[in-house]
Amino acid sequence: MPAAASTEIATNRKAPRDYQILEKYEAGIELRGTEVKSIRLGKLNISDAFARVERGQVWLYGCDIQQYAKASHETHEPRRTRRLLLHKNEIMKLLAQTQQKGLALPILRIYWKGPRIKVELGLGKGKTHGDQRQDLKEKAENREAQRVVAHFNDKNKR
Repeated sequence: MPAAASTEIATNRKAPRDYQILEKYEAGIELRGTEVKSIRLGKLNISDAFARVERGQVWLYGCDIQQYAKASHETHEPRRTRRLLLHKNEIMKLLAQTQQKGLALPILRIYWKGPRIKVELGLGKGKTHGDQRQDLKEKAENREAQRVVAHFNDKNKR
């Protein structure tokens, strides 16, 4: 049976800028029915989302899923904490690493994997302002080098 294709729902573009991602984990997410319907409509914001290990479980904070407009009497709190579903050994590993090394768990993206919604969280070390400036400098240098190579190749084709 072939693997189901994943479809991107939301991406946290601030996470790679603010964190050096050391490892990535895939987790399920515990949602209510109205939350899934809102996600299908694209009413999701994960720019401030992060995870924490508390009481032997991983919890998602800062994920904003807007209320479903056509819900009857049962709605959800948009910024409530949601449980992430990981294996116990992964949870223990994350707990040890976040306590000892002072690492964070930013949410990188949320996507469909078959009929399920999955969360990709990263084990990341926070970047300083100097690190961020260095990354921007390297990107600019790479872009300039690619432009020079493309111009050279274009000139030789003629």
